[in-house]
Formats: sequence, structure tokens, C-alpha cells
Amino acid sequence: MTISLRKARTIVHKTFEKGRELDLKPLSVVVLDAGGHVQAFEREDGAAPGRFEIAFGKAYGSVMLGIPGSAQMARAEQQAYFMTCVNGAYGGKVIPVPGGILLRDKKGVVIGAVGVTGDTSDNDVIAGLAGIEAAGLSAES
Repeated sequence: MTISLRKARTIVHKTFEKGRELDLKPLSVVVLDAGGHVQAFEREDGAAPGRFEIAFGKAYGSVMLGIPGSAQMARAEQQAYFMTCVNGAYGGKVIPVPGGILLRDKKGVVIGAVGVTGDTSDNDVIAGLAGIEAAGLSAES
């Protein structure tokens, strides 16, 4: 199973809705498929122009390592050398912080990841989880 464009767009739009509901700073959201390819990306008005790379890095690390951003951050704190090597292997594309959310199907198979950035990492996760729930998918944050 992979993530459809329709579900990816739902995640983006419902993440933005949750962000506005919580009065968060302007968000940027990327949805990647299981191969780490962009399925959808949008940046709210007022979001910094460099937010694509941050959202992508959060999601990319999640899908490539099979663990969410929070687990990547814990790993980076415990074994900085490992995450340094991972980032070298992936061309510096991994941003190991919360806001990278793993997507799984009903059998637990990774089908993609979502990266949210713009507010605090914890708030990014809250907004992203709302988008994923609205799309009817399972998340690991």
C-alpha cells in the first residue's frame, strides 16, 4: 500500500486547519511515500521560504529509518555519531527532531511519512497528527 494523492492532500489541509485552530505560526507540510518521494507539499502564507527543506528532512529521516522524529532525536542524543553517519549516508537530508511522523498501514507496514514545521516541534506534531487522523491513517510520532 502507498499513500494516495487524495489522502496526502487531506493530511496537508487538515494539518493547516488544526494549526489555525491552535493559533500556530504558519506551517509547512510535506507528505512522502514509502520511498521518500514527495507526494504533496504546501506552505501556508507567511511561512518562511526555507521550510520545505525542514519539513522534508523531518519526514525523510522518519521514512528512511522507520522511526519517527522523536525517536530519531532520542537516538541523536544517545548516539550522536550514529545520526551523524546516517546524515552522511543520506546526503545531509535528515533532521532528527519531532515533527517527522511515520505513516503505517493497518498491518504496521510503513507507507510514508509526514513532516510538519513552522511552530514548536511539539505543536508541529499535534497539527500533523490531526491531519493524519482526518485521512484515516495510522501515525507514529
